Amino acid sequence: NGKKLWMTTKDYVIITLAITLYGLGFSAFILPERVVIGGVTGLGTIVYFLTGKSWTIGLTQYAINLTLLAFAWHIVGKQFVAKTIFGAIFPPMFDGPLIPGQSFMNVCIGSIISGIALGMVFTHNGSTGGTDIVAAMVAKKTNVTVGRTMLYVDFGIISSSYFIFHQISTVVYGFMVLFITTYVLDLIINTNRQAVQFIIISRKWERIATAVNHHARRGVTVMDGMGWYTKSPIKILLIVCRKIEAVTIFRIIKSIDDGAFITQSNVNGVYGQGFDELKFKQDQKLREELEHEAEEVMAGELGRS
Repeated sequence: NGKKLWMTTKDYVIITLAITLYGLGFSAFILPERVVIGGVTGLGTIVYFLTGKSWTIGLTQYAINLTLLAFAWHIVGKQFVAKTIFGAIFPPMFDGPLIPGQSFMNVCIGSIISGIALGMVFTHNGSTGGTDIVAAMVAKKTNVTVGRTMLYVDFGIISSSYFIFHQISTVVYGFMVLFITTYVLDLIINTNRQAVQFIIISRKWERIATAVNHHARRGVTVMDGMGWYTKSPIKILLIVCRKIEAVTIFRIIKSIDDGAFITQSNVNGVYGQGFDELKFKQDQKLREELEHEAEEVMAGELGRS
């Protein structure tokens, strides 16, 4: 349908722009400084420095990516694989550093650009290939973030660059790229996943709760409380929403009761009921024990009745 076609087209357009941005960050700032980064690109860079042939970067990437894509097809879906193939075709575009004589600045700028680009790709269900595929497969099955998985895998790749150049500075720059890129990547990806919790006390709590349901499309929990200063019963509203939806909640409250008491706090994780899916593996032994305890409680209640 038209909506699905528009969303798919938008994904590919943004992925194209993001991969071009990634090529700019890597080719213009990082590669000319002879810094080995993580991932399959880092492995290709190592082969390039060993052979002196630039085409080995792309060849190494495709050889490893084809293997990883075979696994990704079954785990993260064919659409992800197709976007990965589409996103891995851009070659390096610069032969020298964009800012000569500024290694530290080049590494920082290149890392930030690469992190932003990767974040854009992942938020549109794509990948640049390599350890991105591994990270996507892990994130699909567990609660480990994409950035953290890339951090673990790339740590070993960057460390191996010491055996090529025998320079600690090269390894340090590589780790700088790794940490900055993964930090920016997680920042971009988790922006839409961050959640906040509201606690609201208002005499017009019914109107606020109804408006939040209808306009913000979020659930509201109503709890009983008591104001100890007035010694009178009160109603307390508990609302959990995405961080980007917080402004909508504030506007609803202000338009109904400008004097409402409101607290807002960040929530580390929200699962179920329109939020993230809980991806922990079930402990079969624990589950059987809990079921057995539940049966004993029910049997005891039936015996007393």
